[in-house]
Amino acid sequence: MDRSGIFAGDDPFAIARAWLAEAEALEPNDPNAIALATVDASGMPNVRMVLLKDIEPAAFVFYTNYGSAKGQEIAASGKVAFVLHWKSLRRQIRVRGLTTREEGAAADAYYASRSLKSRLGAWASDQSKPLTSRGALMAEVAKVTALKGPNPPRPPFWGGIRVTPLEIEFWADGAFRLHDRFRWQRKDLADLWQIDRLNP
Repeated sequence: MDRSGIFAGDDPFAIARAWLAEAEALEPNDPNAIALATVDASGMPNVRMVLLKDIEPAAFVFYTNYGSAKGQEIAASGKVAFVLHWKSLRRQIRVRGLTTREEGAAADAYYASRSLKSRLGAWASDQSKPLTSRGALMAEVAKVTALKGPNPPRPPFWGGIRVTPLEIEFWADGAFRLHDRFRWQRKDLADLWQIDRLNP
């Protein structure tokens, strides 16, 4: 199977990192934004934009409040899907996989790298829960600021979600809508990847 050019390589995570690096030079805002899909207890799908923070050697990582709607839905199913889409490159990467939490040193380091206001906001926001007013939220931020000080620790309810894929699809725009699509797929995490070219 011919996988030359932007599709070349035996490591899908290396390809993903290369595509993201290209996008970082061209996308005006948040080239690492992903549309993350989960399902609730009734099977109703839910999707929202979050920021991908790392492409590890074998997984993708983002961070969230575990008590949020997405955090609870991920905890219940252990599965997510997401898509990275870059209009500037006319490319996208689709991922479906299994999740685990990152609550160790990597989560602590990323939390510490955020701005102080973002760190305090993580403590103050009861994410996805009803809020009476913006003023109530700002009052909670002020309260947390007084309690936690200038170097707040990472909240126990906030950390990383690591997505280990069972499927990764690389898509690039083609003339006359004859797009190039390559799917890397495996039934189990221990299996070798099977790579297929898909019809557009």
